[in-house]
Amino acid sequence: MIPMLKSTDRPIAATYRLALLDLDGVVYRGKNPVEYAADSIRKAEAMGMTVEYTTNNSSRFQQVVADQLKGFGLTVEPHQIITSSVVAARMVARFVPKGSKVLVLGADHLRQEVERQGLVAVEQAEDNPVAVIQGWYPQMTWQQMAEVSYAVERGAKYFVTNRDLTIPRELGIAPGCGSMIRAVINATGVEPIASAGKPESAMYDEARLLVADEGEDLVAKEDCLAIGDRLDTDIEAGNRGGYDSLAVLTGVTNPRELMLAPAHLRPSYIVLDLRGLLEPQPAVTCDGDGVWHCRQATATITNGRLAVSDGTGTTGVINDIDVVRAACAAMWAYSDAGDVVSRNDGSGVELPRFA
Repeated sequence: MIPMLKSTDRPIAATYRLALLDLDGVVYRGKNPVEYAADSIRKAEAMGMTVEYTTNNSSRFQQVVADQLKGFGLTVEPHQIITSSVVAARMVARFVPKGSKVLVLGADHLRQEVERQGLVAVEQAEDNPVAVIQGWYPQMTWQQMAEVSYAVERGAKYFVTNRDLTIPRELGIAPGCGSMIRAVINATGVEPIASAGKPESAMYDEARLLVADEGEDLVAKEDCLAIGDRLDTDIEAGNRGGYDSLAVLTGVTNPRELMLAPAHLRPSYIVLDLRGLLEPQPAVTCDGDGVWHCRQATATITNGRLAVSDGTGTTGVINDIDVVRAACAAMWAYSDAGDVVSRNDGSGVELPRFA
């Protein structure tokens, strides 16, 4: 049986040339650095890996993000920060002639990127823009959203920075850019032509082109690795675009979500944190008895129960990254074989507890 998780003989950083690295939950959490992240990135770069930082955030200037990362001890240039504003502006510039008017709903960063592409940023439908880019920022108003609707109704090409329905804020979960986009769609009946943010793969594709713009050769997809903590954005974008992907467990995704992930949300590799970039990735294989192995760890499903062992005498507990890998392979194979009737989500299997 072919393993669904990939393996490498060399460290990840020596296997792939370009890391497409998510930020929140991977490199930092808010203002605070994620454990081991900065040191691992520096060592990965020393091995020859180029790092581009990819984020759906459309409001923060590249320089601001770069300065934050420099505060963690990283060497970062602003052009390495690939925001959804950067991608959206470049995307629109391919659809309309230089000098075209574009209605911009978003932060100053989005407006700056539009103008950097030789386009003219406007704010009203009466300016007769040929395209619209809708982003998000906290001070956006009903009137601004109405101008987007008016322009779209008049035939302007409609683009968006990302379709995240929610956004975490200090007081809780708030409506994100995607929720505001739904309002425009409801008003106009028009769907956006394209979205710059993940889970679309445009951000990863654009990152490769931007590396080439800095004077390097265009990196082949097979030499790129999408890295993130969210299955439904970072990993899905990689799968949509044909990129290998690596899921880290320092952010929102936990082992249970990984085990229950449908095919389009499954990563190529699973690591605890970015130290995994510096290590070879072990093979996950299945023997003739239906037992999945990852080094000493094992996982098997019998009578609707997932049983795991770390190979050192501890059984029935998810307490090791190799156990997570073996357990994911067992659950994915079980799900894909149709043993989980109709739902295909693994919910009928009794899962082990987490240490």
